[in-house]
Amino acid sequence: MELTERKKKILRAIVDCYIQTAEPVGSKAIAALPDMDVSSATIRNEMADLTEMGYLEQPHTSAGRVPSPAGYRLYVNELMEGYRLSMDETQSLNQAMELRLQEFDKAMSQVGKMVSNLTNLPAYAVTSRAGVEPSVKHFEILSAEAGSFILVVLTNTEAVKNKLIKLPLHVHEQDLRLLSAVLNATLTDLTVEQITPEILSKIGKSAGAAADLVPIIVDYTVRVLQEQRHSDVYLTGQMKLLQQPEYRDVEKAQEVLSTLDEDVIANLPAPVDGPVQILVGPENIAKELKDTSVVMTRFDIGDGMQGMIGVVGPTRMDYARVTARLSYFAESLGRMFGKSELPPSGEETGGDTE
Repeated sequence: MELTERKKKILRAIVDCYIQTAEPVGSKAIAALPDMDVSSATIRNEMADLTEMGYLEQPHTSAGRVPSPAGYRLYVNELMEGYRLSMDETQSLNQAMELRLQEFDKAMSQVGKMVSNLTNLPAYAVTSRAGVEPSVKHFEILSAEAGSFILVVLTNTEAVKNKLIKLPLHVHEQDLRLLSAVLNATLTDLTVEQITPEILSKIGKSAGAAADLVPIIVDYTVRVLQEQRHSDVYLTGQMKLLQQPEYRDVEKAQEVLSTLDEDVIANLPAPVDGPVQILVGPENIAKELKDTSVVMTRFDIGDGMQGMIGVVGPTRMDYARVTARLSYFAESLGRMFGKSELPPSGEETGGDTE
């Protein structure tokens, strides 16, 4: 079935209406729009096709339709019209940042709060070292009390982490020395993605009597490296989700709020194909966030550091407006950290929606 220009126009109108109302959209509402020059019956047929194609869904209790995750993805990629910030909005954004300039010794802890307040959604700020993919520089195994040892992991980001591990009865001190040598020869200078099943098998075969410890050590190493990908995570405004119609269901709200924490945020991917990245519904790595979307953007802090800011909200969020505000905010922060100045607010500014 062909996705014609008329189908795209109707889908865009449905998404726009649903973003504004949070109610299923019917054919009559679309037909009544000023720029819609087709009958309600024709729109109804097109909506049926869009539903069959997977771009719309029909709630059981309504004759109207709502966008599916695939519908939102098409909307974000092709149909969304760029939102232009007004002069009042740019001045408001600048004022919000100017009020806290004196607190920028704790800058990133304040950034999330500002973004959350300006978008009325949960927001986060992350700092990471640009261009440095964490890896282990050195492993050390230290004998502890009887029946255990301390694993020390030194990363290339100069972080030192340790874990107390219980020893199997058949592992002795000479086995630990061998294991330490194998780890340093095989597992150092590797990123998380480079730690493959083949590498694990090789370590296990070389570790002798200590082979049973390899999965424990590798699992801990991977967690350390994932943590080091983001040196600091600041999350704020989670309770703002309760203001959205989608989360009036207490059980649904609790499921999301209990999952939305710093660990989940730290494992979100950084934008790679452009300054802004949007994750729609099921594209999120945590299944509890399958009904939410994430919009994120990055900026340079200086000294090899990058910042990232993002918001989490319902899939029904106003992507164009949120993207424009985040883009402007990131640009402002980049200038603030780099040159201690804000972008001019005397003209309308459009957000980059790549």
